[in-house]
Parts: sequence; structure tokens; C-alpha cells
Amino acid sequence: MNGEEEFFDAVTESNQKVTGMIDLDTSKNNRIGKTGERPSQENGIQRHRTSLPAPMFSRSDFSVWTILKKCVGLELSKITMPIAFNEPLSFLQRITEYMEHVYLIHRASCQPQPLERMQSVAAFAVSAVASQWERTGKPFNPLLGETYELIREDLGFRFISEQVSHHPPISAFHSEGLNHDFLFHGSIYPKLKFWGKSVEAEPRGTITLELLKHNEAYTWTNPTCCVHNVIIGQLWIEQYGMVEILNHRTGHKCVLHFKPCGLFGKELHRVEGHIQDKNKKKLFMIYGKWTECLWGIDHASYESFKKQERRGDHLRKAKPEDSSRKAESDVADDVPVAQETVQVIPGSKLLWRINTRPPNSAQMYNFTSFTVSLNELETGMEKTLPPTDCRLRPDIRGMENGDMDLASQEKERLEEKQREARRERAKEAAEWQTRWFYPGNNPYTGTPDWLYAGDYFERNFSDCPDIY
Repeated sequence: MNGEEEFFDAVTESNQKVTGMIDLDTSKNNRIGKTGERPSQENGIQRHRTSLPAPMFSRSDFSVWTILKKCVGLELSKITMPIAFNEPLSFLQRITEYMEHVYLIHRASCQPQPLERMQSVAAFAVSAVASQWERTGKPFNPLLGETYELIREDLGFRFISEQVSHHPPISAFHSEGLNHDFLFHGSIYPKLKFWGKSVEAEPRGTITLELLKHNEAYTWTNPTCCVHNVIIGQLWIEQYGMVEILNHRTGHKCVLHFKPCGLFGKELHRVEGHIQDKNKKKLFMIYGKWTECLWGIDHASYESFKKQERRGDHLRKAKPEDSSRKAESDVADDVPVAQETVQVIPGSKLLWRINTRPPNSAQMYNFTSFTVSLNELETGMEKTLPPTDCRLRPDIRGMENGDMDLASQEKERLEEKQREARRERAKEAAEWQTRWFYPGNNPYTGTPDWLYAGDYFERNFSDCPDIY
């Protein structure tokens, strides 16, 4: 979903509907999470905010069919979506949520054996998509040249990302451990399609994790994400597809299957897979839910348990599911009822468990505690940030503060400014120059990638573009 295309008339009308239905008591905004207010510190450790300045608005009376009915089966790159779809974050900040469970990388770095390291890396790959659970708002599309940085000394990493391309939309990122234990980098090109009742996001681009102590590199891609009932009914999310994580030094591979919902929702959120050595011998089994936890057990114990389970299991053949997609329907997809817990096989060990969300998460776009802090703008921070940082985007800031009229106006202004800049470059036959990343090949897969040029944290921002 890009922001440089023409608005449909229906989008403008829809934006007016949305801004007209906001009913927020802005006097409450000063209670918690005030923009620009430095969080208190305790024992020298910075404390981050625990709430957004304003609660999210209701989307209950908003109809999107007038916009989306022309887009069935198409990639959603030719339309601009109204702000009602959004959450107050840029996609660059959404990528940063990969780092919420960064302790799994630190743990992998400390493991002496490659099999143990792969277990922690696999858990990290699953945890990276866990924040999407019940997150039905879409992030703001980054403007060309937009950046985002995050330094978390308490979590031991720093992170920088840049929107390096607009057609197609590509976001590049680079993160490194403050103790020089890892590098984590990649470029993401999410391809979105609308299927009548659902929006499907297919991730493209390679994700790379380097464990410097072990001279190891792991690469993988994320599963496909699908949001159901975008027209009518209750929104719900599933992730599906196969994720292969390869250790390029040892040849170990982890194959993870993110299960599609299936008949009656039995497989909703489930993840199953295995770790194999370079000779394709299965060594370790992994199972769980990307919304809850991940467990692992050695292959022999897993097979023994499954064999006993099959003895007492009366197999039933289910009718094959109708996988055809209907372009238009007034019937919502039923929200599957997932089992609340994972059946733990005796002898298994816990690889990862999701963080508990704050009690007010439902009023804050279902953000995690980590996510709530991402757009925090502390006093004096604007003096050290580049002028392209997401925290300085006025449309995102307006939405976060509950001012939807301002957010809609600023979003339209920024998109028009982006179009005008593109027209000027076309007149001069000038190509856009990225600032912190450059195109190249991934050093481990050989596939096209965007590589970090370095020097961002030297903080020479004098030649950054004016995009806001």
C-alpha cells in the first residue's frame, strides 16, 4: 500500500467520515505518555512510557468496500488507503519489533553447540512475527528516504532502518549488538493482495543473522500474513507458509511450517518443524504457537510419543477444504476458536514464550509494551535525530495524539510533497540517492539485497533530504 498514487474520490469521502466520528477527550492526553516528556529513571535505567497519549478510535461504522471492490486480485500498490486502516507507527518501526525478544539472539551467541544455537535462532525467527497477533491496523507507508533508529542499552542493541525504494516499496534495516556479539540485517518488500474478504501480505527479501563469536550466518524469510474479514465481520489474522533457516557455516537447517487455519480452526497459529544436519538427518523437533510459545524435543522422543498417540487415535477423514476465493461476499469468515494452550510432550524444553501485553493493550491498537515505546519522543531527542526519523512525522504524531483531522491532512500533504519531489527529479533526470544503505548481493545467499553503508551513528545528518 503506497502513498504516491492518486486518491479515489471514495477515499476522500471515507477520510471525512473517519475524522467526523472521533470522540476523544483530549484533556486526558496529559495523564500519561505525553509527547516530548522524558520518562523517569530508576537506578540509572531509563523507563519507557507504558501508554499512548490517546486511545485508538472506533472503526465500527467505517465501510471500505467502495475503495477495495475495484482491487480484487490485484496488488495493493495502486491505491492510497484512508487513515482509518492505520495504526500510529511507520512500517520501519514495525520492522523494529523484530527486536522485542532480542534476548534469544544473546542466548544463541552463548550456546556452545550449533544445534542449541539453531534452537534459539528458530525461536527468535518465530518471536519476530508474534507482535502481529491481533494487530489489524496497518502501519503508515514510509516515505522515500524516511529513517528510524532505536538504541536500547537495556536490551543490548542498536537499530537503524531506511526506506530505500518507493516503487517497489523496500525497507532496509541493520542492527548490531552493543557487546559486538551479533549483526542482524535485511531488506523487506511486502507484496500485498486483496482477495475479496482478506488482505494477504507475502514477505519478500532475505533476513540475515550473524553470530560473530561463532563466525556463523543464518538466513530466512518470514511467513505469509493474512488479515481476514476486512469488509465485514470481526478481523482476525493468520500466518502460514514454510520458513527455512539455514546455518551457512555448518549446514544445519531448521524447517518451520506455519500452519494455515484449516477446517474448524484446528491448526490456527500452530507452528511445527524440525532441525536437521547437513546430511538431512532430523535431530530436533519444534512445535508450538507463534502467538504463545515454542517447545522443542529430540527427534527420537518425539517419534516415540507420536507412535503411542497414533495407537489410541481413531483417524477421521475430513472433507477437503474449499480453497477457492470469492471476489465479493456479504458473509464473513468465521473467526476460528483456537485452543488456548499447546499440548506439551513429556521431556520437551521451552524455547520461547511471548511477553504479556499491557492491560490497556486493546485500547492501544493491541500494541505490546515494547511497541508502545517505539514512537516516544523524549525531550531533546530531536536535536540528535536526523530530520528523516519517523518520530518527527506529523501525520503519525497527530494520530498518536488522537487528532485524526490533523493526521489525515498531514498524510495528504506529505504524499503530495513526495509526488512533487518525484516530478522534480524526473525533470532533471536525477535518480534518488539512498543515504545509509546501498544495493548489492547478500554475502551468504547471493540474492539481491540492501547492505548497510555504515557511519549512521557518527551523526552527520547535514545532507539528509527534507521529506516532512
